[in-house]
Amino acid sequence: HEELPGLDRPPYPGAKGEDIYNNVSRKAWDEWQKHQTMLINERRLNMMNAEDRKFLQQEMDKFLSGEDYAKADGYVPPSA
Repeated sequence: HEELPGLDRPPYPGAKGEDIYNNVSRKAWDEWQKHQTMLINERRLNMMNAEDRKFLQQEMDKFLSGEDYAKADGYVPPSA
């Protein structure tokens, strides 16, 4: 079990930001940021739309907790 570097500060205000700051590595957060961008672009999410923000929040929770999360349509991850 490798200890990975954490974030420099909570990614956003409130309890959720503190929880992420305390429990999520910088690597996992960076991976989420890339995945989030892909979801926003592929699914044409509008961050002004409350439903789209709620969807993204739910997907972030799933992604960071290791649950099955939404993928971008047609995306094939690069093979290592």
